Amino acid sequence: MPAERAAFIAIVISVTVIIGLSKGGLGGILGTLATPLMALVVPADQAIGLLLPILIVADLFAVLLHWRKWNNRLALLLLPGAIVGVTIGTLFITNAPTDLLKKGMGVIALLFAVYKLYEDRILGSLRYEPRDWHGLLAGTSAGFGSALAHTGGPPVSIYLLLQRVTPAIFIATSAIFFAVLNWIKVPYYLYADLLTWQRFLQIAWVLPLIPFAVWLGRWMSRRINRETFEKVIVLLLALSGILLIVT
Repeated sequence: MPAERAAFIAIVISVTVIIGLSKGGLGGILGTLATPLMALVVPADQAIGLLLPILIVADLFAVLLHWRKWNNRLALLLLPGAIVGVTIGTLFITNAPTDLLKKGMGVIALLFAVYKLYEDRILGSLRYEPRDWHGLLAGTSAGFGSALAHTGGPPVSIYLLLQRVTPAIFIATSAIFFAVLNWIKVPYYLYADLLTWQRFLQIAWVLPLIPFAVWLGRWMSRRINRETFEKVIVLLLALSGILLIVT
């Protein structure tokens, strides 16, 4: 087997497990690794299209795990902005050179890593009064990041944390929002030729692995030290971001 093909298979399996673990309960920070890793072995625009079917299938199991525990109002406030963000993000993707898109993914990965290092300080310094338009702003940011690199988690996490919802509602609302958001991206990706039947066939073989990865994520979320785990992921995220920028 050629080395390039072996590397592609290894990365596809790795990102599928990463997405499943994230959807199973290990959190969005793990999921942000998927796109930078995939972009190391295929062009950036192809990486985005290849990951979408994996995310959609994983979303199904995530929603089932947290069925009807979400806050309908908070999820609905995010969706109009998400459509705006996906539209802007798709326009950017279709007009940006592939190399620029790849480096943009690297910058996003680095920014997210930096944010995670200072998350407690950022949230602790905010004096927050809930407003409905905050959902629109968070949804727009999430839609743009999700369309560009499947990294819409930070705006939604900040928004939901500031609403002071319970952990169960936080996880479930995130799950249902991203399940809907990823389906919103389908017609945009089809229009932009990011999602094709040929690309779907390239990753279809790995989809049966998703249920196990989601279950494993739920099992691990109750047994690992979350603080240490997140530090390791932040380091990996920073390294993958640097690789995308310099290679």
